[in-house]
Parts: sequence; structure tokens; C-alpha cells
Amino acid sequence: MHPRLDDLLGSLHVVTLPMVTRFRGITVREAALLPGPRGWTEFAPFPEYGDAEAAAWLAAAIDFGWGAEPARRRDRIPVNATVPALPAEGVAALLARFPGCRTAKVKVAEPGQRLADDVDRVRAVRRALGPEGRIRIDANAAWNVDEAEHALRALSPFDLEYAEQPCARLDELAELRQRIRDLAIPIAADESVRKADDPLEVARAGAADLLVIKAAPLGGITRALSIVQEAGLPAVVSSAIDTSVGLAMGAALAAALPELPYDCGLGTAALLAADVTASPLVPEDGTVAVRRIEPSAALLAEHAAPVDREAWWRARIERCWSCSPPRPDRV
Repeated sequence: MHPRLDDLLGSLHVVTLPMVTRFRGITVREAALLPGPRGWTEFAPFPEYGDAEAAAWLAAAIDFGWGAEPARRRDRIPVNATVPALPAEGVAALLARFPGCRTAKVKVAEPGQRLADDVDRVRAVRRALGPEGRIRIDANAAWNVDEAEHALRALSPFDLEYAEQPCARLDELAELRQRIRDLAIPIAADESVRKADDPLEVARAGAADLLVIKAAPLGGITRALSIVQEAGLPAVVSSAIDTSVGLAMGAALAAALPELPYDCGLGTAALLAADVTASPLVPEDGTVAVRRIEPSAALLAEHAAPVDREAWWRARIERCWSCSPPRPDRV
């Protein structure tokens, strides 16, 4: 069973949610929410993504709202704190929004900042977490190989759990892995999975030690599970600053994985100053529950996007549908 385009557009709610800090260059997060027979679901690719790429996010939303959910292997998911590229003095207050989290993912290589800023930020995180805390960094493919090696050697004293997408290309990642063998810092692939024509190529190329998996850009939970199985690499499930509805999709994916060796990036509702539910999927004792989210009608109304933005999302859904009618059996 799958919906018609008219079904989607007729039940659409577009929201604009304020954030507690700038992240990925934005201070508000827009998302389109849809009620399906299996529960509420979310379509929220970032505005700069093209229609062909965003079509996978629509397929994932339909899969989660209309398709069958895989069996759960766990009911709670351990999550990491997410630290944007903020000044070091703001780290402690930001981490307080992630109670019980033993791991922090720290954004680095922010445009306009220096490596010294990254070092100061990671040092502040290590100070806040203590020696037993886990720190991973995410460069969002911003470095070339030389820059990445230099940065990782500067950051290695802080005992990094792994470095996420330090470089853009697979050959760069593979070369970097060889250059930093003495540092024993694993390389995680994110963009090389979710933005690739062939998400399995990163594993075949020996370019990463683990995968960062996001359900929405990969077309849904079913396809994401298949990619992890075929890649044969450990996986950590992450999010894209989703509302609690979108995070529920990620939690369902994490709950279905046979193994979950890493804390997941599914605590990002803590970065939102508002949400669509009175019971947001925020970290509690370092974990989030695996559960469906029912938005509040009052909060949907309070945070409804302006008319022009709703029209923009409607037109986007129509275009993504035209790219390839997204159906659960095609993801």
C-alpha cells in the first residue's frame, strides 16, 4: 500500500522550528510532516538539496508512514551529544542539553574558522566529558588529505573515537587511512554513503572503517539495513537535525540493526528550541526511546511555516514525486 500524491499534499503540515544555536549555517529548521496509516512521518531534506537527491527522502517518509516497520532488537538507543562549531566557552552549556550522554560528536572545519578553533573546542569537550568520555569529530568532507592529516595529528591527543568524513573523495579517504595508521583513529564515511550513486563503493574501496547511516537520504529503513548488511562494516545511525518525528525513523533503524557498537547521533532534538510534540525524543540518561511520535495539533499550528514556505514545500514534494514516484517497494 502506498499513498497518492494528492494524499500527501492534502494532509501536509510544514513547520519552522527555532534552534538553540546555529548549525550547518541555519538557525531555524523547516520540515514537512505527514500522517500515514503506520504513524506520522517526515520529509525534511535541507533546502539546498536538489530534487533528485531529495526524492530519496520522500521515499523514506512514505516507507516510514505507509510501509512495514522492521522488528526491534532493542527499545532504547544510546546517543551522542552533538557539538556545533561554537566557541570553546559555550561547550559546557551545550553539553548540558544532553544529559547522560557519554559521547560527543564535535563539528570541525567550519568555514571561516581555524584549526586552532577546532582544537580549543575539542579540548573543551574533553574537559567536560572527562577521560572516559568518547569524542568523535565531523569535518563534513572539508579537508584535503594533507589538511586532514595535519588536523588529526593536532587533535589526536584528545583520544578520538573516530573521524567522520574528513575528506570528500574515496581515494582521499583511503590514502588518509594509510597515512594515519600510527594514530589508530578510525575513519567513518557519511557523505560517501548517503550522497553516492553506489553507497557500497566506500566499503569496496577500503576507504572507511565504519559507516554513518541516515535513513532518510538512503530512501528508508529497509534500504539502509540492506546497505549495512552488504557493506559488512560497523554502523552508527545518525540524523539531520530532524524533528522528533524524523528522529523516530532513525531510532527505528537503530533498533533493527543486528549490532549497534557505537552511540548514535539521534539526540539532536536537544538542538531545537521547539518541537512538534509535548514529549520530544530528547536524550534521557544518554539514550532515546524507540517510539512513534504523535505531533500536537497546537504545536503544529504554533510553528506552522509561512504561506510562501508551505507553498515551496508543496511544490518540492510534487517535483520529487515526478522524479520517480516514491513507493516503499522501490526503496
